[in-house]
Amino acid sequence: MKSWKKRAAIIGGGLATLGIASALVLNALNSNIALYVTPSEVAAGNSPKEQAFRIGGMVKDGSLKRDNLVVHFVMTDKAHDVPVSYKGILPDLFKEGKGAVVQGKLGTDGHFTASEVLAKHDENYMPPAAQQALDQAEQKQGGAKL
Repeated sequence: MKSWKKRAAIIGGGLATLGIASALVLNALNSNIALYVTPSEVAAGNSPKEQAFRIGGMVKDGSLKRDNLVVHFVMTDKAHDVPVSYKGILPDLFKEGKGAVVQGKLGTDGHFTASEVLAKHDENYMPPAAQQALDQAEQKQGGAKL
């Protein structure tokens, strides 16, 4: 085999290997992506279908109910509510009236089944999208009262 054919075969093999590795990495990243939406976006039907995503907002006061290891609560952005169930142990900082982010899937009945619950750990921090949704909901409620 001539030297230019060997070089072409090596370069072709290297490009094929690089392409396969890139495809595997992108597939792994795509399957682990969890989009972030607000309860208002879920109510409007703008949430992913058949795919895990995250809902951020506040845990509605008086909504926390325990049934053995299954916990039922409502996530809200003060404009819309999403019922959530989670099987497992909640984080220590998880409380009613506090911020939280839940990851899971939305059922056809509009009930969200969480696979992971993250509690807000700092009183001063909230994801920008969640803060914006809460601010907009408060403005709408304030405008409706006038």
